[in-house]
Amino acid sequence: MADPVLTYLLNPSRPHLRLPAGACNTHCHVFGPQSVFPFAPTRNFTPADAPKEKLFALHDLLGIEYCVIVQSATHGFDNAAVADALTAKAGTYCGVVLLPIDVSDQELRKLDSQGFRGVRFHYMKHLAKGASIEEVLVFAKRLADIGWHLQIHCESALIGELAPALKRSPVPVIIDHMGRVDASRGLDQPDFRHLLALMEDEKLYVKVSGCDRITRQGPPYADAVPFARKLVAEFGDRTFWGTDWPHPNHAGPIPDDGVLVDLIAEIAPSPAQRQALMVDNPQRFYRFAKPFSSAPGRTS
Repeated sequence: MADPVLTYLLNPSRPHLRLPAGACNTHCHVFGPQSVFPFAPTRNFTPADAPKEKLFALHDLLGIEYCVIVQSATHGFDNAAVADALTAKAGTYCGVVLLPIDVSDQELRKLDSQGFRGVRFHYMKHLAKGASIEEVLVFAKRLADIGWHLQIHCESALIGELAPALKRSPVPVIIDHMGRVDASRGLDQPDFRHLLALMEDEKLYVKVSGCDRITRQGPPYADAVPFARKLVAEFGDRTFWGTDWPHPNHAGPIPDDGVLVDLIAEIAPSPAQRQALMVDNPQRFYRFAKPFSSAPGRTS
């Protein structure tokens, strides 16, 4: 395995945009430290350590109080590093796991008590092949009993193919990173039209993270912003935002997380949209053990 790769800026900029109180980053990761939380032998690259302390410091800089940490393939099915970070934040952070579909009910209940709220499945060429979508839907019936959701990370070309199955999900489904569409192909491209059509189903949610991944122009990602803005405008109560720190498997320049925060002013131009995107939606959807007092509680 090659030497560790640093995937995040050591000194990101402080954003100009002031986020609303209770703002939530719904998509980020922690790596290691490898000496405490070993990386999976099946990983496709070795990142530099990106431990919880680095994430907490970044959030202090950005003005973020709540967070959803998503388990990374770097750690495989060992969710211990994320669980450790959730414990340190005592109710203002929750997590999304990677799991095999034959996981025991006892393990699911334990993870729920630790603050995990969903399971992520990948349909990406650069990541190891996992369970089929039909196997995932059968597994999802067990998630309904504990109030969890599915999180789907897929190639944009697969959105239309997966859509009929996702509409049959017994639990809510979140689509990662705007479906990984190619911004250079425009808002009228088939892949994005498939995503918009899928979002007409009210059990579907989408993360307007990943402007830095779908761009073909690079920072400040002007070609990608219209996709996020349209999703917020049309499905404002079912959108979430995230940094994707520490930006694993990134093809372009390492993103500046301060710049990503400032893009929120373009993605969600009005204060009401920003309040929904950054505070109300995550508070309603994720069962934070310590909810933000000014946001409505989750109703489902």
